[in-house]
Amino acid sequence: MKRMKQIISVAFFAMFCITTYAQDDNPAVVYSLEEFRAMALEQSKAILISKERIAQATELKKAAFAQFFPNFSANATYMWNQKSISLLSEDALLPVGTMASDGSFGFRADQIDNKWTVVDGQPIPLDSDGKPFNPKTEPGKILWKDYAYLPKEAMEYDIHNIFAGGVGFVQPVFMGNKIRELYKIAESNETIAELGAEQQVRDLTIEVDEAYWRTVSLINKEKLAKKYVALLTKLNQDVDNMLTEGVATKGDLLNVRVKLNEANLAFTKAQNGLRLSKMALFQLCGLNMNGNYMLKDADIEQKPMTVNYDYDINRVLDSRLEIKQLDQLGKIANSGVKIMAGRYMPTVAVSGNYLVSNPNTYNGYENKFGGMFNAGVVVSIPIFHFGDRLHSLRAAKHQKAMVDYQIQEAKEKIELQINQSSFRVQESNIKLEAAISNIEAADENLKLANEAYNEGLISITDLIGAQTAWVSANSERIDASIDVRLCQLYLQRAKGEFSTKF
Repeated sequence: MKRMKQIISVAFFAMFCITTYAQDDNPAVVYSLEEFRAMALEQSKAILISKERIAQATELKKAAFAQFFPNFSANATYMWNQKSISLLSEDALLPVGTMASDGSFGFRADQIDNKWTVVDGQPIPLDSDGKPFNPKTEPGKILWKDYAYLPKEAMEYDIHNIFAGGVGFVQPVFMGNKIRELYKIAESNETIAELGAEQQVRDLTIEVDEAYWRTVSLINKEKLAKKYVALLTKLNQDVDNMLTEGVATKGDLLNVRVKLNEANLAFTKAQNGLRLSKMALFQLCGLNMNGNYMLKDADIEQKPMTVNYDYDINRVLDSRLEIKQLDQLGKIANSGVKIMAGRYMPTVAVSGNYLVSNPNTYNGYENKFGGMFNAGVVVSIPIFHFGDRLHSLRAAKHQKAMVDYQIQEAKEKIELQINQSSFRVQESNIKLEAAISNIEAADENLKLANEAYNEGLISITDLIGAQTAWVSANSERIDASIDVRLCQLYLQRAKGEFSTKF
C-alpha cells in the first residue's frame, strides 16, 4: 500500500513538472473584459451582417432620392410586315372640274355631258333618264366629260421594314406627395438598420460579459474545490495516522474518504465546467478554444458595488433603442397614411421626346429616317375605383394606431424593467454583504472546529460539517459577487446607460 502511494506521488510530481514546463514554454496571455469585448465585436458575423444591412438601406435611400429627378430613357424597335399598305382597292378615275373663286369645287356646262332644260327661266341638267336634278344635292348623276386616272399602285406604301426609336424624359411635378413620403420611409429604414446594428453590438457585449463573469465564477469555484480537496486530503492523512495510533475509528476514516471522493468529483466537475466555459468565451471572441488565455479579473473582489438607482424616465426612454426603433416605425406608418391619402390627389408630370422613324411621313411618305421633337404635360385625376383607395387609407391608419399602442406598451414595460433591475441590484448587494459576513463566521467556525477536534471535543462528523459549511459560504460569496456585477450590467442596460462603440 505504501509502495503504491509512493508511485502515485512520483507520477503526480512528474506530471506537475511537465505541466509547469509546458506552461513556461507557452506563457498565458492575459486579456481584460474590454479586450474580450473588442475581439468579439471584430469577428462577429452578426455585426458584419448588420453593417451590410446599413449599407443596403443607405443605397435604397439614395435610390428613393433619385425619384425626385427626371427619368431619361432611349428606345428602339424594328418590325417586319408581310404586306404593304394600299389606300385604294383598285384603279380610280377622278372627275375633272373647276375650282371656283371661293375655293369650292364645281363645274362648267361644257365640262359635263348632261343635257339641259329650262325651268322657271333657270337651266337645269338632266340625268341619264332625262329627268332634271340638282347637281349640288345629287352629284352622282353628273356625267363628266373628262376624268383623271389614279392607279392603285400610286397609293401603295412600303411598310415591310419599319425602324423606330426615340430619346426622352419624364419629370414628375406632383405625385400626391408619394415620392417625398417614400424617401422619408427609406430614411427611417436606414435609421432602423443603424439602431439594429447598435442593438446587435449591445446584445453581443452583454453575451460576452455574461460569459466572462461566468468563467471568472468557475475559476474561483475551481480554486475553492481544490482547497476543499486539500483540506480533506490532509484530514484523511491525519485520521489514517490516528487510526494507526488507535485514537480514531475505521468509521471515521470511511466518512472522511467518502467526503474526499465527493470533493474530488466536485473538483473534476469544476475543472470540466471551467474548461467548457473558457471554450465558449474564446469561441465567442474568435480565439482558439484550446488556447492558453487568462482573465484579468480572475481574482474577483469581495465587496458590494456602489450603484446609482436614480433615473429620469424621459431621458431613459429617449436613450432606449427599442423606443427609437418604434418611433421610426411610427414615422413609416405615418408616411404610409400620407401615401394612401395621396392616391386621392391628381398627378402631374412633364415629358419631352425626340422621335425618329423609317419610313417617315413628315414630308410625304419616304423610306428614310426622319424625326421630330415633342413635349407635353400629363395630368391624371383619380375619380372612382369601388372603395379601393378608401379601404387602403383606413388600413394605413390602423397600422399607425398599432404602432402607437406598441410604443405606449414598450414605455410601460421599460419602466417596469428598470424597477425590477433596481430591486435585483439591491438584493444582490444585500446577498453579497450577507455572504461576506457568512465567510467570516465560517472561517472562525472552521478554526474552532479544528481546535476542538484536535482536543477530542467533537467528532469527525462535526469537523466535516464545519468544512462543508466553509465551502458553502465561499461558494455563495463567489455567486453573490458575480451576481452583483451582472445585475448592475442589466440595470445599466435597462436605464440606457450601457453603450459600446460600433
